[in-house]
Amino acid sequence: MRPTLRGERVTLRPLEERDRARIVEILAEPEVARWFGTVSADDEAVEWLESGLAIEAEGEVVGAIQFYEENEPDYRHAGIDLFLATESQNQGLGREALRLLARHLFEEGGHHRLVIDPAAANTRAIRVYEAVGFKRVGVMREYERGLDGSFHDGLLMDLLRDELR
Repeated sequence: MRPTLRGERVTLRPLEERDRARIVEILAEPEVARWFGTVSADDEAVEWLESGLAIEAEGEVVGAIQFYEENEPDYRHAGIDLFLATESQNQGLGREALRLLARHLFEEGGHHRLVIDPAAANTRAIRVYEAVGFKRVGVMREYERGLDGSFHDGLLMDLLRDELR
């Protein structure tokens, strides 16, 4: 079940069909699209609508965040992914959204470890993830196909429950 979580400046709530146009618009922005491979914004939005949470600030959708959970007892953890509209970046909204969801996954989901896997070249995202407490685990070589058609490295990062800042 996708939760609704409220922070000081952002609210995370389940994405709905009424959010489709805004999600497509954000995913099509050049500064966002460059990190989401070769899938079209329309096709990418379908996945987000099914499993994602809207990131709202001042009542407007400014991005989305999603998670998956691995519930195999010996490997139990959760993974997170997110994006923000270009005009909403560098305002601390991504950090707040990550903290809200991480806290929920630790406290309500019972997870002890979270993972995130930005493109190794996405230095802005990596700085945000590190500010929340994620640690670099290692480079995943030729991890994902980029818009240029070639494969690019990804960075595996993780966060343990007591490292959340």
